[in-house]
Amino acid sequence: MALIDTLRKDMFSATKEGNSLKSDILKMAISSIKNVQIASGEELSDSQMEKILRKEVKKIEDSIAQYSQMGRDDLVEKESAQLDVLVEYLPDQISVDDIEKVVRGKIEELKPEGMRDMGKVMGAVMNEVGENADGNTVREIVQKYLQEA
Repeated sequence: MALIDTLRKDMFSATKEGNSLKSDILKMAISSIKNVQIASGEELSDSQMEKILRKEVKKIEDSIAQYSQMGRDDLVEKESAQLDVLVEYLPDQISVDDIEKVVRGKIEELKPEGMRDMGKVMGAVMNEVGENADGNTVREIVQKYLQEA
């Protein structure tokens, strides 16, 4: 079953159950996917839909950070619940240990000359891990290893 179909089915189930929080966030996710489909004029693959969901997750994480700074625990709680719902539909992220193995391998392969080659290492690592790793986490690990080199 395509990801969009799963999202729709779960949205209808959540609506029937009276779970407005889940149905609302799923409606938003479906809407975002539909908007991209309309703009591109073609059907999206599951991986393209996952990319859209990751963008939505990133927006929610940014909102949580801002609400935390403002001391709005009520909004943090709501956004966190929405985040939990969306994360269920995404494949698991690669562990930090696995990212470090890839970074070490690429550093050995590319033989970078310090921080100025960070872009080259980042590009190679991101090509290998794809969407299954958070770019910020990869950047932090690459920086750590390049500073040690």
